[in-house]
Amino acid sequence: MAALGRGVAEPEPAQRDRATGWWRNEPTVPLRHPAIADEPDSGPPADAANLVSLHESIAALLASRGQYRQAYQHLRSALDLMSELSAPPQIPEQFRREVDRLRREHAEAHEQSIRDSLTASYNRRYLDQKLVEVVAERRTADGLAVALVDLDWFKQVNDTFGHLVGDRVLQRVVDLLQEGLPDGAFCARYGGEEFVLVLPGVDRPAAVALAEAARARVETFAWSSLVLGLRVTISIGLSHEPAQQVAHNTPQSGERQLREADTLLYTAKQSGRNAVAYLLDGKAHLAGPAAGRRAVTTPRAVTR
Repeated sequence: MAALGRGVAEPEPAQRDRATGWWRNEPTVPLRHPAIADEPDSGPPADAANLVSLHESIAALLASRGQYRQAYQHLRSALDLMSELSAPPQIPEQFRREVDRLRREHAEAHEQSIRDSLTASYNRRYLDQKLVEVVAERRTADGLAVALVDLDWFKQVNDTFGHLVGDRVLQRVVDLLQEGLPDGAFCARYGGEEFVLVLPGVDRPAAVALAEAARARVETFAWSSLVLGLRVTISIGLSHEPAQQVAHNTPQSGERQLREADTLLYTAKQSGRNAVAYLLDGKAHLAGPAAGRRAVTTPRAVTR
């Protein structure tokens, strides 16, 4: 191997460096850190400096070609080796900015992948994944509640006022559903005009109160401010499992709660809409002002 200059090695064809695993016919890069290039080899610290310098040089080369993700990996490797050096390597400010940009773009892309494009609530994909995690983590001291929300007569809203107004209604309903949610709770679009509220760590009375408060907010909102004559209400089916049941459930228990909430939503619809239906002692009940109505008998499929 012939020396081309201080700290620069001439590549040899078809040979792999045992220390770094890189082919030696890669583009020429400095093998020593500039700060210690004139110092004699002193063992492991110098080796670490060589590897840091190598990773930095490859990162800079890849960044100049626009291969920022590969460059980022080399920069991460260099940072991992910094602890072995007496002085940190010099990282170009431009490259720092590129790495920061990549991180922001990655975070934005991930956020977009789990959000509904119209309402900005979480989407079905996020709901399916997160519901499994909530059950698996078992951090539900007071149980887990799942509420399935459906807009009443929404087709008539679209037919009467148009789909643009319908979209604005969906967006406003999501805002109202998300008001006052406790920590760890979230709202996701289930499909069409249906949404799901996931409420971990709440007991049944608190879950019923949260669902009823959401229903009341939608009913009393000044919908005429969007378009004259508009009125919107929602129906909710609420499924709750106590802590001792959640703790012994499999991830499929989230799907079971969704099915139960769907059946209770049907109960709320059949008993006059604009209501919250839930189970208590195996029987369906309605919350709030709707409690005086005659509730539809709950099918055995959801009776525990």
